[in-house]
Amino acid sequence: MPNGKVRFYDEDKGFGFIQGEDGAQVYLHASVLPDGVEVQAGTRVEYSVADGRRGPQALSVRVLDAPKAAKRNRKSADEMAIIIEDLVKLLDGLGGRLKNGQYPERAQSRQVAAMLRRVADDFDA
Repeated sequence: MPNGKVRFYDEDKGFGFIQGEDGAQVYLHASVLPDGVEVQAGTRVEYSVADGRRGPQALSVRVLDAPKAAKRNRKSADEMAIIIEDLVKLLDGLGGRLKNGQYPERAQSRQVAAMLRRVADDFDA
């Protein structure tokens, strides 16, 4: 069975790609991962290969080792509490506008989305 590293994996979409030790790229679908296993870029795996609709596809994936998660500088709980309070005020204001049938401007929508992603990343550390 060939070995390789996960080059890319999107958990939300349920697929990614493995870069084999031989340089071949193989499609990785969430359905072939063992139950309860999470993979990310850099995870070493062992797998078998079959021809799929889109080319070589991984089957029977077994995780050999996951990359060590880098320690992130996480904000303190007090700092996060202030951020969350400000975010709630901002979202409450947006909610009021939405109730009146007005969507926020595109630039403001993108800023809010970026802030929500950053907060989610801090919680997910």
